[in-house]
Amino acid sequence: MPVPPVLWSPPGDAPNRSRIGAYLRWLEAERGLRFADYNELWRWSVTDLGAFWQSIWDHFGVVSHSPPSAAIGRPEMPGTAWFPGSRLNWAEHALRLSQRGPDDVVVIAHSESRSPTTLTVAELRDAVGRARHGLHRLGVGPGDRIAAYLPNIPEAAIGLLATASLGAIWSSCAPEFGTRSVVDRFSQIEPKVLLTIDGYRYGGRQVDRTDQVAAIRAALPSLAATVAVPYLEPTSSRIPDAVGWHELTAAGGAPEYETVPFDHPLYVLYSSGTTGLPKAIVHRHGGILLEHLKIHALHHDLGAEDRFFWFSTTGWMMWNYLVSGLLVDATIVLYDGSPAHPDLLRLWRLAEEAGITFFGTSAPYLMACRKHGLQPGAQLDLSRLRGVGSTGAPLPPEGFRYVYDSIGSDVQLASVSGGTDVCSAFVGGSPMVPVWEGEISCRHLGCRVEAFDPDGQPLIGAQGELVLTAPMPSMPVGFWNDPDGERYRAAYFSDYPGVWRHGDWITITDRGSCVISGRSDATLNRGGVRIGTAEFYAAVEAFEEVTDSLVVHLEAGDLLILFVALREGANLDEELRARISAELRRGLSPRHVPDRIHAVPAIPRTLSGKKLEVPVKRILTGTPPELAASRGSLADPNALDPFVALAASGALTDASQPAG
Repeated sequence: MPVPPVLWSPPGDAPNRSRIGAYLRWLEAERGLRFADYNELWRWSVTDLGAFWQSIWDHFGVVSHSPPSAAIGRPEMPGTAWFPGSRLNWAEHALRLSQRGPDDVVVIAHSESRSPTTLTVAELRDAVGRARHGLHRLGVGPGDRIAAYLPNIPEAAIGLLATASLGAIWSSCAPEFGTRSVVDRFSQIEPKVLLTIDGYRYGGRQVDRTDQVAAIRAALPSLAATVAVPYLEPTSSRIPDAVGWHELTAAGGAPEYETVPFDHPLYVLYSSGTTGLPKAIVHRHGGILLEHLKIHALHHDLGAEDRFFWFSTTGWMMWNYLVSGLLVDATIVLYDGSPAHPDLLRLWRLAEEAGITFFGTSAPYLMACRKHGLQPGAQLDLSRLRGVGSTGAPLPPEGFRYVYDSIGSDVQLASVSGGTDVCSAFVGGSPMVPVWEGEISCRHLGCRVEAFDPDGQPLIGAQGELVLTAPMPSMPVGFWNDPDGERYRAAYFSDYPGVWRHGDWITITDRGSCVISGRSDATLNRGGVRIGTAEFYAAVEAFEEVTDSLVVHLEAGDLLILFVALREGANLDEELRARISAELRRGLSPRHVPDRIHAVPAIPRTLSGKKLEVPVKRILTGTPPELAASRGSLADPNALDPFVALAASGALTDASQPAG
């Protein structure tokens, strides 16, 4: 593979001022280990797993109330035994904040629905202690489930910390989720308490959720109590028979921590739910603690001087990831509202106002800023910004260039990829590794990521299935209501026994950098030429007229169909079709020129921004829409309608029908 341009290189003093540099010095002093470069450190971290994860445990001073007998008991996947015998609590570590004083601000919250707020160390601990006391008063104890229908506000972070401190289990959905989607998720775990709001503001308009809350409560017979945060109307209670947040937190008390085994459930996250009932993925206290200590400190280089932001809702794993910034003493910055109100500079203004040092967002947001010609680095004071994170979809090379041309020439771009399945990223950035245009810089420490061919052989420099050939502590305990682990094994371990198959295409270079090419179950394969959808979208969405796109290959009939959403005022005429086809022919291959191009009002995406390639393909091949996708999990439930209509029209089986 040709080596792309280097857009950022580690500064010469990186070993002295970065947290990974401090870790390397600690390894040499405490373990007698020296590594010439990042790749050598990575190889050690994935070949001597027990020593690596024990070093994370010791270097970060993990507090265990009973000593583990080993770092790894049973090493096989699935079912790896991590730190057997240990007892700890994730919330105890999140509120330790040992490098911060009691008056230091550690939570900054901005919202369309209320004025900006902050919490100091002392205020956060007090709030968590009060919420913990209130939940305990409601009868919540270890193993009970707390469901939150809350936006990204301080009460959600406080609720998570209080729940974890009790040894109870947290699960959240964003309030923009429809009733059915929420019930599909929460009904699986039978929560004891529901935390909710009455509504919110988004894009400058009020969104009342009282009817949805009533329907959710009616569908969850396990509820013993509902706690309402007055948010849309802060001066009145609009949720009948609910405990008010202020009532819940009326009594004080310092936080206390239930010590739990390493594998004790911390929270339940959900798959996107686009193809049936969402998988309820159970994450453990110890695994999330170790993984987030590692990634936030050693990869994002976060510490007590940092203000850490990732644009997310509580329905996406990146919210849980954001709150874990507290583990490494960073100040976390929360935002609830539209990223495009009053315009796309909103989040960059937040970066200026809050002094954000690490700004996390999605690849589609960066590409939208590029398409609108925004120059945040020139328009605003982003002098404190040193890192930009991108996830949710592959970031194309022009997105990389945009960051360095328009946001900051000296920021480190961390394009990362992982998943809800591990509540983290397998691949991303490092303060020790350059940023190459269009490439993810490295495989993360402790993540033995490989590219497999169909026979299970590793590939370098060629596209293959993204697999993990060694366990990570943040792999799930399992799925809820899957006592024998059958569904869990089928989801990740059925293709390559003992190896985790993630479902993405990845190319690993001989430098250790990576390129993610999209989902492996949505790959375009015509005439033996296999192309990841990410490459296709990068070419199509470069056109000024195109705001979004989706492509599917229908093997029966060998039809390649491209759907485009167009900017206001643009038309899908023959001239635009010809230009798109010519660019795909030139940039990809003649086989990847679509047979048909259709304009649609919007491309269906999940609430976390993922395109619904596989569900659309299922609809177009005859699957009833209600079985192909859960509309309540979509950002725009009506976005599926044009695909349903196209499938019903019979046009896909009529060769005489023109692309329209």
